Order: sequence, then structure tokens, then C-alpha cells
Amino acid sequence: MAHTGVWLCAFSVLPVALAAVYFQEEFLDGERWRNRWVQSTNDSQFGHFRVSSGKFYGHKEKDKGLQTTQNSRFYAISAKFKPFSNKGKTLVVQYTVKHEQKMDCGGGYIKVFPSDLDQKNMNGKSQYYIMFGPDICGFDIKKVHVILYFKNQYHSNKKSIRCKVDGFTHLYTLILRPDLSYDVKVDGQSIESGSIEYDWNLTSLKKMEKNSAESQDWGQTEGGKAQDWEKHFLDAGSSKPSDWNSELDGDWLQKPPYQDGLKAEAINKDVWLHQKMKHTSYLMQYDLSEFENIGAIGLELWQVRSGTIFDNFLITDDEEYAEKFGKATWGETKGPEREMDAIQAKEEVKKAREEDEKEMMAGKFHRKANHFSRVHKQGEL
Repeated sequence: MAHTGVWLCAFSVLPVALAAVYFQEEFLDGERWRNRWVQSTNDSQFGHFRVSSGKFYGHKEKDKGLQTTQNSRFYAISAKFKPFSNKGKTLVVQYTVKHEQKMDCGGGYIKVFPSDLDQKNMNGKSQYYIMFGPDICGFDIKKVHVILYFKNQYHSNKKSIRCKVDGFTHLYTLILRPDLSYDVKVDGQSIESGSIEYDWNLTSLKKMEKNSAESQDWGQTEGGKAQDWEKHFLDAGSSKPSDWNSELDGDWLQKPPYQDGLKAEAINKDVWLHQKMKHTSYLMQYDLSEFENIGAIGLELWQVRSGTIFDNFLITDDEEYAEKFGKATWGETKGPEREMDAIQAKEEVKKAREEDEKEMMAGKFHRKANHFSRVHKQGEL
């Protein structure tokens, strides 16, 4: 079932707190998923999806999800929802992925797009905001991608985040917070966290923008004359505000006492300019975890061997809701899924032994038959 752009109470234990659930998909209504998800026709060779719970599962209906069906294909499919901005809010992107074919080379990640995504023409060049999830290829690549679109470029997390490589369903969660902290969770456990500003190597870009903004402020003139810098100075003897942050606001500088009649233009602005002037201007342009027009989610990936199942998609602003949703879906079926796989494995071993025994018996019978045939022929002689 899908919920889009709905405000929900974060389960009964949180009667006051409301969670904004922007998108939620569990594929519980049969073939109606085709009304919500659009297969790209950009390439006639794109692989096709079906909804399936796979060869083994914890619950036949609850574990149904989008499954890749053709080997050595690119895939592209997406679903739209009511556009929103996560400005000043936490953003949580979560889903489950199951490589029951024991992935050898292929993607298991998802992408979050702007609302103007052309779904029918969606392809590898379609601009996205976030790319998140596992990618496996050979012995070298077994990582969780966390890529953010920033300043017209894609930037990857510089840390090596290892993904799960077995054939079971796993829960992947990405949390981006307004304070520029982030958290990557697998199966509900944090496996990587830190600062978006530093773990995406973006500090140099921010410094460049800051320097550019300050240089522009210095160079502003009006009628060929320097601006009235007086308004940027602090009165002598004034105390530093309690909320002053030296790292963001710069050094605390006071206006020196000077005689009446001395014009502001005569003051060395390189020394006495109040560095708090527009100190947030460059930061506002670099809200690294904020996106103004989120409106679609999709799968755009390549797989050598098909069979991966994607399920339990969720985009919300509430970490607790995401945690509880994960427990109510993946958390309820993960145990039974492993039990069913173990039972099937035992049955396969038993079946293989029985087939071996049949072959051995057939071989013995064949040898006895040959022996009898030789004895019979000798008797005839």
C-alpha cells in the first residue's frame, strides 16, 4: 500500500508527535502498484520488474516487492508523490533490499529525484538529489553509496561504508539532519555517521564561497564612493554576544574610539570590519542536506544476475517513525525468512542425496545387467 504526502501519528506510543510521511510503499494491493510506478521507455532494452516475494520469504504477501527479472540489463522505474522541501527538517530515506540471487555484480541502491523528473524518459543521466544503497561487483566493490547533489555536482561520502552481501533481506536507512549531521543504518544499526560538511569533502567549496561573498561585499560601491562602513562597526566597550560563534562569525572585533569628524572611509576596513556582516549568506547557499523540490523516488541501476527485491520504501521527517516502520515490516519477517531458507536448504541437500543414490543404484543395476548378459552369451557358446 502506498501513502503519499500524508501526516500520520508515529504509532500509538507517540500520540503527540506527528510524522510527515511523504512516501510509503509496501506493495500490498496486488497489481495496483502499476498505477503508481512508471517504467521508463527511454531504452527498449531496459529490464522489466515484477512484484514477487521471491523463492523464500518471511511472509508471502508482506515480503512482496519490486523484483528485477532479466539478466545483464539496465533498469529504470520510478514513482512520484506530492513535492516537498526538507528545509529545516530531518530527512529519512529507508527501504529494504534482498539479493536472493547472491549478487555478483549490480546495484541495489535507490535514487530520490526532483518533482520534475520525466519518468518515461528516466535514465542514467536524469538528475537526482540523493543516491543511496548497496552496490556490489566482484571482490572489490561491496559498498553503500551515499551521493548528494550539491552545487550542480554529485558528491560521494568519502568514507568506505560496507554493505551486506548475503541473500537475505536487509533494511537500509539514511538520515540527513538540519545540523548537517547524518547517519547510515543497516538493519537498524548505525554503521556510519558524522558531519555532511566534512565527510563529503565540501569544506573547501564553502570556504571559496565565503571568500567570494566577502570580497564582493568589500568591492561594493555607490556613486564611485566607498560604502558607509560605519554601520559594520561595533561601539567601543560593547561586549561579545552570548551566541557568538568564532568559527562561523569570525573573530570578535571592536570599533576603535576615534575623534569626531573622522570619516568611516578613512578606517582600515581590512582590520576593523565587523566580520559578522552577512556571515550566513554563504551558509544559506550551502545547506548541504536540504532539497527544495523532492517529488520522486526510483530505481536506476544495472544488474548482471537479476532477482533483487526492493520493498518497504519510506520517506519521512521522523526518525522514530522510520525505526518503528522498519520493525513492523522487515523486523517481523526477517526471522521467518531465514527459517524458510534453512528448510529449503535442507530439502535441497536431501534431494541431492536421493538423486545421487538413484544414480548409484542405476549404475549397479546397469553393471549387473551387463554381467548377466555376458554370462548368458557365454552359455550360448
